[in-house]
Amino acid sequence: MRNIIVTEIKQTPLEEQRIEVVERKGLGHPDTICDSIMNEVSVKLSQAYIEEFGTILHHNIDKSLLAAGKVKIRFGGGIVEKPMKLIFGDRATFEANGISIPVGEIAIQTAKDWFRKNLRFVDPDVHVKYQIEIQPGSSALTDIFRRGGKILEANDTSAAVGWAPMTKTENIVLATEKYLNSKRFKDRFPETGEDVKVMGFRKDDELNLIISMAFIDRFINDEKEYFEKKAEIFEDIKRFIEKESDFKKIGIELNALDTPGRSLNGIYLTVLGTSADGADSGQVGRGNRVNGVISLNRPQCSEAAAGKNPVSHVGKIYNLLTHEIANDIYKNVPGIREVYVWMLSKIGQSIDQPAAVAVQIIPDNSVMFDKVRKETERIVDYRLEEINEFCIKLAYGKIPIC
Repeated sequence: MRNIIVTEIKQTPLEEQRIEVVERKGLGHPDTICDSIMNEVSVKLSQAYIEEFGTILHHNIDKSLLAAGKVKIRFGGGIVEKPMKLIFGDRATFEANGISIPVGEIAIQTAKDWFRKNLRFVDPDVHVKYQIEIQPGSSALTDIFRRGGKILEANDTSAAVGWAPMTKTENIVLATEKYLNSKRFKDRFPETGEDVKVMGFRKDDELNLIISMAFIDRFINDEKEYFEKKAEIFEDIKRFIEKESDFKKIGIELNALDTPGRSLNGIYLTVLGTSADGADSGQVGRGNRVNGVISLNRPQCSEAAAGKNPVSHVGKIYNLLTHEIANDIYKNVPGIREVYVWMLSKIGQSIDQPAAVAVQIIPDNSVMFDKVRKETERIVDYRLEEINEFCIKLAYGKIPIC
């Protein structure tokens, strides 16, 4: 018997509250770069462990810093004076049964592959330096893996929370960044970099979006051309948002710090399309939550999912699973306006047996809550019964984490 608690809460759904704040850090934001690369390192390490040993061994690559480099921005194309530095941290298994795993080499090659695939103007062999600070894990935590079994024990006492459905503010903030970093958009506006941030503020049915998007100096010949291109891009963004949303009133700002007449000092230019080239550093856990946005009105999990191992670290598993369960409940149980799923682990206890699962539901009063409770308990129990399959999806990178 699992400890599943389903309760009704008297609360106004977020969609109907007067104020909402939502943020999305885009593909080339330094924090998103760290989250994305460290999680991909976990995926590659998991695959290497499976190939050599038939199972995933202990690792947590969830500590990382991307230190900003130094550039000289110029109209028509600047130069990189000092490369960025990517520091890989925390723990991994380097050797088992007399067989060594080249953890550092895997980490660096994974990072280089990610840069090549996702940031058009970053040469990972030239523009980034790499520092490996990954060490072997503690005997107590690595022993969890030596104990074996199809389902492992939790390697931490931790809590996570997920919710459903996403509001239209959350959806349009997420959709806007994805559009600005889509191939279609970049083909039309190659002067725009991948470092995008979208901040949404809703008051009643009025939405204000503040968008920050790096421009790339090699495509800009002077200040006048920058503002001409910015105006064209602004109109394109405006059309997209108006088409994809139905707010009563929409306000949009793009690169709000820009100040005409100040030349290079008054416009947002980068050399490589990310502020990490010379302005802003990044860190794992400071970026988007696992559903792709930072929703300030929602309860938050303190754990960073990116880079944690996918078979025993509940900071990753429960972080993502709570959102999936919340969506399952919302889609499959009639009579629900909003649902929150809380999951608490106890270190050393099997991950399919959380210390507690608490589900909070805002019903629409169209059905008896006892029926809602029973259906909800059934869904939670089923998803925990199938947790091994969920962990395998995480291990192969089939579920996005940011």
